[in-house]
Amino acid sequence: MTHIPGAHGRRTAAVVTLALALTATLHQPAVAEPQTLAEARAELDRLYHRAEVATEQYNALDAKVTRQEKRLGTLRTQVASAERKLSRLSGLAGAAARSQYRGGGVPAEVQFVLAGDPERALDNASLARQAQLATRRTVSTLTTAEEELRTHSNAAAEELKRLRKNRGSLGSHRRTIRSRIEEARKVESLLEVKQRRELAALERRTADEAQAEWVRSGVLDGAGTEGSSAGREAVAFATRELGKPYVWGAEGPGSYDCSGLTSQAWLAAGVVIPRTSQEQWRLLHRVPVGKMRPGDLIIYNADASHVSLYTGGGRMIHAPRPGRHVTVAPAGSMEILGVVRPDA
Repeated sequence: MTHIPGAHGRRTAAVVTLALALTATLHQPAVAEPQTLAEARAELDRLYHRAEVATEQYNALDAKVTRQEKRLGTLRTQVASAERKLSRLSGLAGAAARSQYRGGGVPAEVQFVLAGDPERALDNASLARQAQLATRRTVSTLTTAEEELRTHSNAAAEELKRLRKNRGSLGSHRRTIRSRIEEARKVESLLEVKQRRELAALERRTADEAQAEWVRSGVLDGAGTEGSSAGREAVAFATRELGKPYVWGAEGPGSYDCSGLTSQAWLAAGVVIPRTSQEQWRLLHRVPVGKMRPGDLIIYNADASHVSLYTGGGRMIHAPRPGRHVTVAPAGSMEILGVVRPDA
């Protein structure tokens, strides 16, 4: 380790301690050790970004599992309903055949089921024969439909089993990253009060510089100042959640992760959107950054791993990362991938 003399010796020593702990936590060989607060912050950002990516991946799989569970439940209900109808219709068909064999008549309850007009009775043998044939065709069709439903249900059950297995594997990976981040946070908390202030000031300064450069580009010159009615409701919801903690995989009401906040904000406005930032970016209507308006979602990072709610005036509300709370921040303080509009 290179020694850095001078007035910043104590600060550097603390940063080096933090860097060493981070490196050990990651179990990675030959990692360059940060020498400054800026480098330590970059390392922490990298760790938190990895954790956020893992969280969004887990959330995506969790949403798929939920959808598949609902689909499987619907299919099983349909199978049960088809079985009941098939049993009842088969019984009626048998009753009709027995009655026809005995005396050529058709029971009243069978007439009611099979007649196009329940008020009209089947009053001759020809119509009775037609009704029997129609019943057999109906039974055959219903049997085929029931078999197809059962096949779909079995396939859905297998898919659900696979998704749950994948979610379990990804959940284990997510827990590993969370454990590593917790270690990093513990070491970070050991920094002296002055050093933590310096790190926080560095983060604010970096964010302000990025925001200033973004504003100077003129990107906000054509941005809207008024959102749609739903967009205003989404912003109002997010505003009410200010100060609540960031928690992995949370979507309220007491805590949120980034996409948990945005999806719940729009749900409060009556619009259902995808759960994760990647799916929000992939599926929602995209608008130019320079044309965004309050309520739109700003997607960050090349991998669409973070999302915020634009509130106007170059500001946004988001759930930043572990250890932080839902807050208002400069919209251009991070790398913007693009903007989507849930109610386009």
